[in-house]
Amino acid sequence: MTRLMDVLPLFESDFRVQVVFTRARTSNFREGVTEYLSDLGVAVAPWEQAVGEEFDLAVTASLGDDLHLIKAPVVTVSHGAGYNKLGKPETGNRKPETGNRKPETDPHSHSAPGVFGISRETLVRDGVLIPSALVLSHEEQRDRVGRSCPEALPAAVVAGDPTFDRILAGRRWRDDYRRALGADDGRRLVLLTSTWGPSSLLGRRPELIRRVLRELPRDEYRVVLVAHPNAWYGHGVWQMRTWLASCERAGLTVLPPRAGWQAALAAADHVIGDHGSVTFYGAALGTHTMLGTFPHDELDPDSPVGAFGRSARVLDDTASIERRLLDDAAAHRPDRFAPETSRLTSLPGRSGAALRALFYGLMNLDEPAVPARVTPPDMPEPLALDWPRAARVGPLLVGAEGDTSEVRVRRFPAEMYRALGGGPGRSHLLVDASEPDEAWRDSADVLIRREPTAGARAWSEGTLATETGLRMAAALDSDGAVVASLIPGSPRTAAQDRPLTVRVRLQDATAGTPVEAGLAALWRADADGCDLWRPLTVKLHLGERTATVRIEPVD
Repeated sequence: MTRLMDVLPLFESDFRVQVVFTRARTSNFREGVTEYLSDLGVAVAPWEQAVGEEFDLAVTASLGDDLHLIKAPVVTVSHGAGYNKLGKPETGNRKPETGNRKPETDPHSHSAPGVFGISRETLVRDGVLIPSALVLSHEEQRDRVGRSCPEALPAAVVAGDPTFDRILAGRRWRDDYRRALGADDGRRLVLLTSTWGPSSLLGRRPELIRRVLRELPRDEYRVVLVAHPNAWYGHGVWQMRTWLASCERAGLTVLPPRAGWQAALAAADHVIGDHGSVTFYGAALGTHTMLGTFPHDELDPDSPVGAFGRSARVLDDTASIERRLLDDAAAHRPDRFAPETSRLTSLPGRSGAALRALFYGLMNLDEPAVPARVTPPDMPEPLALDWPRAARVGPLLVGAEGDTSEVRVRRFPAEMYRALGGGPGRSHLLVDASEPDEAWRDSADVLIRREPTAGARAWSEGTLATETGLRMAAALDSDGAVVASLIPGSPRTAAQDRPLTVRVRLQDATAGTPVEAGLAALWRADADGCDLWRPLTVKLHLGERTATVRIEPVD
């Protein structure tokens, strides 16, 4: 469905063409389709009606159903980055789980596996070729069609990849996409992507998501997850959100199944994935791309994706995630996978024109006078956990290394260390005042109220006095500073052996530096025994961002 929505806008503004949708009956992956059609507001014909009437054209991105019953020229387009996967067509019964297939029960199925989409098993029924036009994205696919189903060669049309063209068109909107994904503050955007099934990233290495979140500092990386719709609807949207809940609380940005992944690809600095199309599209864009897993035995070894799987490095468990990611990125160049990704499309940026000419030719209609449009991807709209399922910002383990004059701060999601215990060395726990989990509040070293308020001092002093075990309470003042109350570890006089309130302000800060990061400098200064009853200036490093932290006692 999502693939068709990259193609069907080619008919826009043409009053001569009425588009009607229908749903085939044989796939078990049907959840969510009815809602999608309803939200689009399209005309839908029941399958029985669709096969009973005559149409001028049928366009499909699926080959596993009884398409031979459609009374119209059938155009088949790939629903991925070309034709790569070995396997049988979607004509048999599948279990709801994402990828565990039962034996085929459809009378038209065959036992010999081929490349899905270009094999005889998917293209021929009762000795008759189903598609009037088989859309290929690249010339290299002609050779494989010739080997797998030579009778389909006369119907083969090389028309590029419309989805990749949309991603290409979205590159000029990269900054806007990054802003929508919360990565417009200098952080690197890491896109985790998983197709569906037991050999996918989610099926084979779901713990990698937690490792990435645990080991990449929160202020230096933004981690976004894209999962195949079959993963969402095979298991259920509720189940997927339940599985990912702790990761979302740790800062994972999750994109919904219908859209957003194209924009995320245009925005990404790093892609970590599997054998799915999103991973390959990332490599084709020239983005630094690594693998979390790759089932070589499920891919056509002659396909571009199969060859890519033999070339890309796997992010394994032998070293830290960040070290492996940065080392591989340092050796990366945009044309690194060009021998494989150059076979994605023969018509980069021109698929729309080729497809529209094909469609209108089969309908015996003159094309519209205006050129075919290529629209960039929509702005991504991440899913979100609302309170009380998650705090505004999840608990952070904060490390501040250095001395009185200069500190380097790195903050990690405490949620990812909860089951392991411990955390980065010499770290303290920073918890948001909106945290609904009492266990986190009870364990907090620092409690912070991030909403600006004119009563910041009263809140900080009152909270420190009433919260047992708390070392520091802080609130964002209405003037942009942070007011923090603490009991200094090293009072200089007997009169100073009492709670102290200080104002923490950032000066000359790099754009995007959160003012609360100054609390780490305050914590380090206190731990080092500095005299906090006197003004103090500390140089702060937070990833690539810097600031001067000014700490002054409040009279």
